[in-house]
Order: sequence, then C-alpha cells, then structure tokens
Amino acid sequence: MFTVYGIPNCNTVKKARTWLDAHQITYTFHDYKKKGITPEKLKSWFGDYSWEKLVNKSGTTWKALSDEEKSSVKDEDSAVQLMISKTSVIKRPLVEDAGGKPVALGFSEKEFEEAFL
Repeated sequence: MFTVYGIPNCNTVKKARTWLDAHQITYTFHDYKKKGITPEKLKSWFGDYSWEKLVNKSGTTWKALSDEEKSSVKDEDSAVQLMISKTSVIKRPLVEDAGGKPVALGFSEKEFEEAFL
C-alpha cells in the first residue's frame, strides 16, 4: 500500500491519483490541509529529496511569499518551518511505499510507470 501526500484540488495530485486508480494501485491519501505534516516526516524525506526539491519554487504559494520570506529559506530547518506553516509550498504529490520510503515526487507518467509497474 502506498501513501500519496498532497492537497486534493492540486491538478498534479489529481493526475497522479487518476493514474494510480486507472492502474488499480492501492493507496491512501494524506491531505496536508486536513492532516498537516510533521517536521520528522519532512526530514525523513531529505534522504531521498533535498529540501530544495521539496520546496516548490514554481508554485503560486512560493511566488506569493515576500522577498524576506523567500530569502529566509536557506537550509533544511528553515525549509521545514516554511513547509509546516505553508503546506501548499511542498512539491506534490509525494508518494511513499508501505515502508515509508519515497518512490515518486511530482507526477510524470514515465516515472510512475517505472516506479509502480
């Protein structure tokens, strides 16, 4: 069983969930807006994805930040603080396997085929 982390109204998350459903891959959905995210969980992903990859700098949430807020994100700890306070800035979806290991970040049909089929 996989866990998909994201927000339900995100188009990329919708595409990923549609792909997983079409391929009958079982998963649970973790909604950042309803369940939040812990610092420990975010830090556990740093072994596979750097904080620079997890902070979605091309998204509207990042672009709406003040220059001061953007410049304050300079290391893992400051990135974690931002991602906890503004979960929409986390690149999505992130998919974990049953053991908690990340297997996908974002959605690409090719990458999902490699990871899940």
